Amino acid sequence: QVQLVESGGGLVQAGGSLRLSCAASGPTFSRHSAAWFRQAPGKERVFVAAINWSGSITYYADSVKGRFTISRDNVKNTVDLQMNSLKSEDTAVYYCAARAGFAVTTFVKNDMDYWGKGTLVTVSS
Repeated sequence: QVQLVESGGGLVQAGGSLRLSCAASGPTFSRHSAAWFRQAPGKERVFVAAINWSGSITYYADSVKGRFTISRDNVKNTVDLQMNSLKSEDTAVYYCAARAGFAVTTFVKNDMDYWGKGTLVTVSS
């Protein structure tokens, strides 16, 4: 069993930066891939970024490529999302997710095994 708790959301001006963190509990987190999703008001939850168990392989949605960076620390059991050059369209609730297995094999939200409750990011223009 893995529990996930996100933090770091808030209000930021367009062009600014935020760093989200996801704290994981459970003895097997290092055996899970992890991902960030986001859900804007009135829209579906969509994939943002994913990382394999060791942090050596990462994936990004086209909309955030070059601006966001996902990383993880398996000693601290955390997964971070560094967000730079934020735009108003990045406004959403951001969710941390984990899936059993070492590799990232899917970006589909229904395939994730564990979810956090989300943290709100608001980008003002």
